[in-house]
Amino acid sequence: MSYQQTEVWCVDKEDNQLTSHPDIQQAGLWIKKGEVIAFPTETVYGLGGDATNEEAVKKIFQAKGRPADNPLIVHIGERAQWHDLAADIPEMARQLADAFWPGALTLIVPKKPSVSNLVTAGLDSVAVRMPDHPVARALITAAGVPVAAPSANRSGRPSPTKAEHVRRDLDGRIAGIVDGGASGYGLESTVVDCTGDEAWILRPGGITKEEIEDILGKEKVRLPGGAPADAKVTPKAPGMKYRHYAPDAPVYLLTDNSTENERQMNEAKRQGSTIAVLASEERRDEFSRCADVFLSLGSGSRLEEVSASLYDTLRRADESGVDIIFCETFSREGLGLAIMNRLEKAAART
Repeated sequence: MSYQQTEVWCVDKEDNQLTSHPDIQQAGLWIKKGEVIAFPTETVYGLGGDATNEEAVKKIFQAKGRPADNPLIVHIGERAQWHDLAADIPEMARQLADAFWPGALTLIVPKKPSVSNLVTAGLDSVAVRMPDHPVARALITAAGVPVAAPSANRSGRPSPTKAEHVRRDLDGRIAGIVDGGASGYGLESTVVDCTGDEAWILRPGGITKEEIEDILGKEKVRLPGGAPADAKVTPKAPGMKYRHYAPDAPVYLLTDNSTENERQMNEAKRQGSTIAVLASEERRDEFSRCADVFLSLGSGSRLEEVSASLYDTLRRADESGVDIIFCETFSREGLGLAIMNRLEKAAART
């Protein structure tokens, strides 16, 4: 599947008339007609297609090179659309939606039979999110349909936080890109499975485990163990089974042991490799003397800076042409849990 030209529309997210903006209207019409359009959300850029149109859903998978057993998240513009998708909305899902929608939270609930098996990878549940980004909400409203939208990158690559990232990965493979500026959190939404008696955080993200516990109580919230996903089992959420978020150069994670970090980097250089180091400003002096390229992730005391810059910085490291990327690690408290989830996926070898 190829396009002679991928259309790009630039819109200002501060525009008070976004829903009636001619570019948003055109992009929404293309989604109605079965095309796929990239657009910004408060997490990362998504690649959206009509969730009720199986041909459009197929185009999403084809453009990304995404495995068919990796389910999609359906984005809605208003709560009423949730009832069109869900066979049942458990009480804890309602509580979380009340607290965090619109926002960076995806809720997995039992699906109605009418929801395409292509969207859910054959599962009897559907993942739903109401984004909190004016451009995303305006586009979904203009399209008039629920929009299935994974991240707008080639499968396995770092997710896009800028329209330029989308263009580099998908130019000529999708119909259009709505450029609404840089995304917010810089990491994908938190995914919570609400189909059982407990809330399972299948993918940490912009809404933290602690925030969810504040709503449901600690006794109701669970994290999966560290065992790798079974290759024969369809994951219930994106980001669980396959190598994700990875640049072309291999990624290695550093620790708090400065001596060991320096040994690893010097050994790589002794073997002729050029290296980039991604780290917080606080550790610049420690790491920059060993690095061919040093790229700052922002302040380690402000993890929202690290999350917002992570994918862009991984992409910049690749563009520098280095052989190996080393990256600082962070506390797993709060937003750090999501950051470390992405870094460990990026550093995975399979």
